[in-house]
Amino acid sequence: MKMTFIVGTGRCGSTLLHEIIAKHRDASFFTNFEEKHGRLGFVGKWGNFFYRNNHLALTKGGADRFAPTEGYRLIARNVSPIYVRPCRDLTEADVSPWMKKQFSNYFTESHAKYGKPIFTHKYTGWSRIGFFSTIFPQAKFIHIVRDGRAVASSWLQMKWWGGYEGPENWLWGALSDSQKEEWVNSNYSFATLAGMSWKILMDSYDNSSVLLDQDRYKMVRYEDFLNEPVEQMKKMLEFSELGWTSDFESQFKKFEIRKSRERAFEKDLNAHQLEDIEKSISDKLSQYGYR
Repeated sequence: MKMTFIVGTGRCGSTLLHEIIAKHRDASFFTNFEEKHGRLGFVGKWGNFFYRNNHLALTKGGADRFAPTEGYRLIARNVSPIYVRPCRDLTEADVSPWMKKQFSNYFTESHAKYGKPIFTHKYTGWSRIGFFSTIFPQAKFIHIVRDGRAVASSWLQMKWWGGYEGPENWLWGALSDSQKEEWVNSNYSFATLAGMSWKILMDSYDNSSVLLDQDRYKMVRYEDFLNEPVEQMKKMLEFSELGWTSDFESQFKKFEIRKSRERAFEKDLNAHQLEDIEKSISDKLSQYGYR
């Protein structure tokens, strides 16, 4: 079974990139419609068909979209809730024989039902690379990285971001002593906490991606895609063993790629918030080539 996971912290551009890749006629994926309506045998195959063939009334807006989904309810319902809201990263140690069988059987059966060469799946948050690479030893991972200031700024705008209730109530586990000290010293700045969220998740990717050979892991900066969309997309398709075809090119041209949002955080944050975030994550920004 050939699989490509598209992964990232969240608010990093991974949704757009997966929705573009999912337009390829050799790719399959879980759909929002399938997640909502459960075990309808025809849904997966025809959902993929509707999405690729531009039935816009069926692919835009609402929970009945046929567009790709991260599948949290779907996988929790049919496999295990461990995937959904873990308080820490999932690793190889979490893969019991039972767990491996559950995930492997469900993804393999879905892949066979869709009838396409490559199964693609996007998820965000914790890396989970150690977990999924153990279950699927041949799977590949495309890691979408976005400037941590942009990610933190976006989280501060999201209703579901748990940081406003304090780190005791968010998704990323308990703070270490040094992280607690950093947050206290920032005068409990939510901007600092948002930056720390990005850094915590990026650390999980740094720690787990080293487990993979180069032919199984590819890092793509979202900003590089915005500046060179065709070149970067061709590289992602080649990595996933999907070709750049005339059909895909026509699909690709229909997507709106807005470079103007590359540094929107400079307008969306005030000076103190931006300073707090940069102070917290400057080392990680430098590591990934952000000035």
